[in-house]
Amino acid sequence: MRIFFSLALIFSLACQPAAVEKAAEKKSTAKTQKVTKEKDKMGYNKLTKEEEYVIVHKGTERAFTGNLTDNYARGIYVCRRCDTPLYRSDSKFKSNCGWPSFDDEIQGAVKRLPDADGRRVEILCNKCDGHLGHVFHGEGFTEKNTRHCVNSISMTFIPETKLERAIFASGCFWGTEYHLEKVDGVLSATSGYIGGSVKNPTYKQICSGTTGHAEAVEVFYDPAKTSYEALAKLYFETHDPSQLNRQGPDIGTQYRSEIFYLNDDQKKTAEKLIKILEDKGVKVVTKLTKAPKFWDAEAYHQNYYDLKGKKPYCHIYQKKFD
Repeated sequence: MRIFFSLALIFSLACQPAAVEKAAEKKSTAKTQKVTKEKDKMGYNKLTKEEEYVIVHKGTERAFTGNLTDNYARGIYVCRRCDTPLYRSDSKFKSNCGWPSFDDEIQGAVKRLPDADGRRVEILCNKCDGHLGHVFHGEGFTEKNTRHCVNSISMTFIPETKLERAIFASGCFWGTEYHLEKVDGVLSATSGYIGGSVKNPTYKQICSGTTGHAEAVEVFYDPAKTSYEALAKLYFETHDPSQLNRQGPDIGTQYRSEIFYLNDDQKKTAEKLIKILEDKGVKVVTKLTKAPKFWDAEAYHQNYYDLKGKKPYCHIYQKKFD
């Protein structure tokens, strides 16, 4: 017990700021985690004083007080300030440090900066710069040997039961992601690889054309705001489904047109839309395949066009459905 207590104390201090915590710190509760539609002057979710202390002024909530520390339900953790998806539940693990711990982030969602104390690495939401906590390496908790120590108050948890998932491949994933992530109701659109023989492939391996993967985009969306059919229509309207193993100047099987369905309803919807296009004379080559494992692409592929301030060169919207 004495050894356990000492370890717990060490982990607790690891996430504490260098300065003594101010009396303004208060326990994070479900009330402070409640999502509100009210926005601030910058267009972000309006924060409570407790949330602002941590997210804007880089404070730290007290250990073992956050309402997400012991939450292990399946779902997605999003930024409390701007609703950007940050972590998936399958990356969360129990570290007994007093704050939610993750060994990986959604690619491109988290920014790292040297902390003001000169010792640690601060992590922030890559979209709004909201303070999340700190990241540590070499502790041996998981195979990834990484611990994102995150304040509960910096996040909102969305259970899997309130979300649905879709996976589309239509050439270079930069363009596919660009259009899908802008749909109201889409919480995340992640570029990645699917349908091949190599586990956790790299972009270099994909470009060889020998792994069998397709560049694709995984979407998590709120079915109360949009539908699978609406997303599938946009998918067909932002690429040429008659081009085989290519899309514009991008040539190769990794650039094929393919829908990876998660259930029979998605498959039937895709079949219906393909029939509509074929009745209009389009020679659709889009494949329909039951979805296998999806692998996130490297961070530099995520939100590519938005970060570069450019628009897709071969994914141009063209209305195809009445």
